[in-house]
Amino acid sequence: MNGMVARSLKNAVMMLLMGTATLLVLTPLVLIFVHIVREGAGSINLDFFTNIPNPPGESGGGMANGLVGSAIILSMASLFGIPTGIFGALYLSEYEGNRLANVIRFSADVLSGVPSIITGLVAYTLIVVPMHGFSAIAGAAALGLIIIPIVLRTTEEQLKMVPGTLREASLALGVSFWRTTLQVTLRSALKGIVTGILLSIARVAGETAPLLFTSLGNHFWGRKLTEPMAALPLQIFNFAISPYEDWHRLAWAGALVLVVIMFGLSLVARLFGRQKPMA
Repeated sequence: MNGMVARSLKNAVMMLLMGTATLLVLTPLVLIFVHIVREGAGSINLDFFTNIPNPPGESGGGMANGLVGSAIILSMASLFGIPTGIFGALYLSEYEGNRLANVIRFSADVLSGVPSIITGLVAYTLIVVPMHGFSAIAGAAALGLIIIPIVLRTTEEQLKMVPGTLREASLALGVSFWRTTLQVTLRSALKGIVTGILLSIARVAGETAPLLFTSLGNHFWGRKLTEPMAALPLQIFNFAISPYEDWHRLAWAGALVLVVIMFGLSLVARLFGRQKPMA
């Protein structure tokens, strides 16, 4: 009887500790989200999504150029980073004991831990300086470098979960190695891979430091990929440190939109992650 009481007491204490830890984690998140909604919801209107910022001192305007610029830069970064990460993960999965595979895996782990501002400096040195100007291409390259290790490692983990018997059965039926890799192994882990891709995009969607050294920003519509281009995180940063109250309100509205976008991507990723992998 005493043993049951002791176990019940321990269980109650652990439940209390876990509940307290959960509350400590959720409280800052809720406070931040509530504050952003309170400050930025009043400036969310049609003009915000359809107009560019007005000159300093004039009320109104929006961040349409930043939204479009972010979409363009993220799309180019995804085209560069996602295929590279997936094919790198396929190599690691199929040649796990290879010395080159170990080097790639170690390099991906190091790259994932590099501060994003360092990635921006690398892109600045390799792209901005030779091109003699800031550009959307440089910004996409910087974000793509951040995407690669995230997609590579998450994809590799998903590929490891695919039963080896599926590969063996496909090869036994006479299917070539590369078709087995693409149509059996990759397809079986597709839902988990999509989850990793969405999380990587959500990870880089709010990056500001790399874009400060690469795409720089633009208060107008970006016409060319080889020129500076606006991005939502850049506009939030620039407007937040400005002395103009109207720009401060736009910065809060932009922060709210960015948080909603990232929350939406994370939610979709969670929904994909809950689904059963394809057989």
